[in-house]
Amino acid sequence: MKQKAPFIDAVLGFIAAVGLIALYAPLLATAAISFFQVVRVRGKLSFASFSLEPYVALLGNAEILSALFTSLVVATLASLLSLVLALMFAFYFVSARRSLGMAMQIMVFLPFLLPPIITGLSLLIAFREIDLGRGLVTIIIAHIVFIVPVVYRTVLVRLQLLGSSFTEASLDLGASRVQTLAYVILPQMRPALISGVLLAFAISFDETLITLFVAGSETTLPIRLWAMMRVGFVPEINALATLILLFTAAITFAIGLMQRAGERG
Repeated sequence: MKQKAPFIDAVLGFIAAVGLIALYAPLLATAAISFFQVVRVRGKLSFASFSLEPYVALLGNAEILSALFTSLVVATLASLLSLVLALMFAFYFVSARRSLGMAMQIMVFLPFLLPPIITGLSLLIAFREIDLGRGLVTIIIAHIVFIVPVVYRTVLVRLQLLGSSFTEASLDLGASRVQTLAYVILPQMRPALISGVLLAFAISFDETLITLFVAGSETTLPIRLWAMMRVGFVPEINALATLILLFTAAITFAIGLMQRAGERG
């Protein structure tokens, strides 16, 4: 039996604590500041009093509400369409020859592995070559290209864990391939499908750099936040950042629940 090393455990715990503080301290500070009126006294920032005015101002800002609606539409459509493509790619990978499957997988992952600025610029050039004006459609296409690998990987792992036994048993009992897919395979993959869509939704909702290349006159919520920061600091920025943080955290929590449900299943 190996003996524990208290000193090493303490050092690792300290490093982990410092890392967590470095990661979350700026986020917590942003959230805390959003609930207080901040005034500058002799060059120093001071918290005056508790206030929800920044959040009330957000609700009355038509530009932010419009950007929020655009982000929700883009993230919803992009994540659902990515799920359809990911399912097709995953089924092809498990049924095709290994060399063809690996070649397809490399092509799927490449846009996600490239720096976002390269992916965004490449998509912009492609859209210009086919004379497709920048707008809501180009944003959705760009997001699909970027988030399909995430959904694909989640779906593929679950599909490989299922193996072929369920399919073979269903076919032996007289079910067609369509019935097998609809009533056997997809229900078994439900946790992976939902978690994949939620993860894709979160990534699409927060995507900024690629969107800047292909948005045109459309404005998503992250782009609106970025534009507000360029003009100058206003209290609504912290409030908006806090809401985005809470929304993303809720999606992440839901993904964790779905993954646990998939493991139990």
